[in-house]
Amino acid sequence: MKLAVFDFDSTLMDGETLDIIARETNFANEIAEITARGMRGEIDFFESLQSRVALLKGIKLETVNDICNSLPIMNGAKEIIEELHKKDYKCVCFSGGFKNATIPFSQKLNLDAEFSNIFHVKDNILTGKVGGEMMFSNSKGNMLLTLQKLLNVDYNDTLVVGDGANDLSMFKYAKNKVAFCAKEVLKKEATIIINEKDLRLILDQI
Repeated sequence: MKLAVFDFDSTLMDGETLDIIARETNFANEIAEITARGMRGEIDFFESLQSRVALLKGIKLETVNDICNSLPIMNGAKEIIEELHKKDYKCVCFSGGFKNATIPFSQKLNLDAEFSNIFHVKDNILTGKVGGEMMFSNSKGNMLLTLQKLLNVDYNDTLVVGDGANDLSMFKYAKNKVAFCAKEVLKKEATIIINEKDLRLILDQI
């Protein structure tokens, strides 16, 4: 068995979930700027997550779910998951984003598992609070180690794919480290760099 772990935003999904939801608020530009700074590693991921979600306070859960169910799939996502499954990979999504998006995507793409965060909701309205499995800069690395132990998969049989600074923590635990249309901070640590929006290109490199 082998393990392939994909980031969600700007990797399996073509865009940034929080930035897209933010279009329903008056803080779209502010949230997009915080996202960009966080992905470049200029600010702590946990702080950027908290501050962005706080600005979404008051949005209806129904609105969020409608947006998340219609997010665009990245070019080549379905095909690479299909091919990796044929090669005996378990395919998993680690996202600093939200289950409102990763759960429907995991079903559409036939992923084996997803780990992400949760909007706190009261009376079907976002409260501006957040919790979950992927809230810190080291969350993805820690979860990858856990999965490797559970599945008995080692460094040499692990593939990770991401685009931003919060993907760095899982790079150290995988032989194949893919920077996909990524920020420079991630490219520096990658063994494979893909600069075109087509996940299928990874298959030629592994």
